[in-house]
Amino acid sequence: MYTFRLVIVALCAHACVVSALAADTPNVILVMADDMGWGDTGFNGNKAIRTPHLDAMARNSLRFERFYAASAVCSPTRGSCLTGRHPSRYGIFSANVGHLRCEEVRMQLLLRAKGYTTGHFGKWHLGTLTKTEKDANRGGPGGAQHYAPPWERGFDENFSTESKVPTWDPLWRPNGEKGGTWWDPIAPDADPRKAASSYGTAYWSHGKRIEEDLRGDDSKVIMDRALAFIEGAVKEKKAFFTVIWFHAPHLPVVAGPDYTKHYKDEDKHSQHYKGCITALDEQVGRLRDTLRKLDVAQNTMVWYCSDNGPEGNSNAPGSAGGLRGRKRDVFEGGVRVPGLLEWPAMIKEARSTDVHAVTTDYLPTIVEALNLTLPDDRPLDGSSLMPLIKGQMKERPRPIAFDYGGMAALTDNRYKLMVPSAAIGGTGSKKKRDGAAMLFDIHADRGESKNLADAHPDIVKRMKAQLEAWAASCENSRSGADYRSGLGK
Repeated sequence: MYTFRLVIVALCAHACVVSALAADTPNVILVMADDMGWGDTGFNGNKAIRTPHLDAMARNSLRFERFYAASAVCSPTRGSCLTGRHPSRYGIFSANVGHLRCEEVRMQLLLRAKGYTTGHFGKWHLGTLTKTEKDANRGGPGGAQHYAPPWERGFDENFSTESKVPTWDPLWRPNGEKGGTWWDPIAPDADPRKAASSYGTAYWSHGKRIEEDLRGDDSKVIMDRALAFIEGAVKEKKAFFTVIWFHAPHLPVVAGPDYTKHYKDEDKHSQHYKGCITALDEQVGRLRDTLRKLDVAQNTMVWYCSDNGPEGNSNAPGSAGGLRGRKRDVFEGGVRVPGLLEWPAMIKEARSTDVHAVTTDYLPTIVEALNLTLPDDRPLDGSSLMPLIKGQMKERPRPIAFDYGGMAALTDNRYKLMVPSAAIGGTGSKKKRDGAAMLFDIHADRGESKNLADAHPDIVKRMKAQLEAWAASCENSRSGADYRSGLGK
């Protein structure tokens, strides 16, 4: 157990506590796809996309039938993974909005105080990475107020972009290519300085722009660095916390010929979308193989999910697996995503669960697993899943709230209520929506096709009151009332 004073020292000084780690201290890896729909994997029933390594992982995992991203878009969900809190509490309401506040308690700092080495690899999207030059969506002098790079938020090592990149040759856009959905890559032996132009988003590490070894599949480019970090930690006999946030299959989707060949009878958009998922899947296989070769797989927690549902309309290649809605919706298709936890030391046999879980659960689960102490009693939105992992949880102890795009929602163990965000004093976004409450029995009606609000006004009243109380709590958090002086500096 660590005292409040010790945690403060670690947070303020970014110091790593050097101590002998217990043999049963688990390594922790958070893997996340970008815009992957609930129905985009074989283990969730997709017969068209090749995901053999994810399917193998699922056969050795706790598989979540109802795993949720904290939001219907990327940036808010990413912050929830590290803080255990809904993004409405700290002002990241949507993509390219706000940044990860230094006052937030972050998982990487808690684990670093425990003696872990910490690394972030891939898409960051929780603040800008440079104050001096134009980069991605907000990087540069104009976005300096949102400068919040991983190396100043508790990560010892990183290889990160502010936001999206093409999923093949991530720094480049072929000459003449003006679309943002997909394109065919330039030849591997072509000089990109002649055959392509800069995409405009760079990889950064500790303030340095990285330009070497960035050709080919972006998921492999990310995993190359992540595996080197893991191998180094194992060699030094240090526990590690590794965040691997792929860009695939976020637009623009681009896949090499070894991956598009599996889908040659489909349209080009589908070839590249499905191809980049298969390429991502291959890197999940590399990760699992490396953990076994290093003899650390047994006591490593590997979490897998997506940050939100699939991009585009129903004609786009991403699949929500029969759920209603897609990215930017708080309907199930926008927030229910693939979810796995592989941890052989604790999950001896694969099983699936209908208990719903969410990305805000990561922090409280890992805090309990490692017997850590949080530095204060600020409200969390997540719940520890350790009882579920141990086979002792039948239902979730608290509901999950959503607030995005002018709509708010609350889902408990059976019902889901949806109301305009303004009706409960939420933030959602600047977008205002009108409309009556919608109530769905998610267990009986996973497609959210039958509105039960008129039939159950008592349930609507109860759940709306819960949402109102939650929104008021989030507003209190945004005001800074949760923060103690000096925390997270």
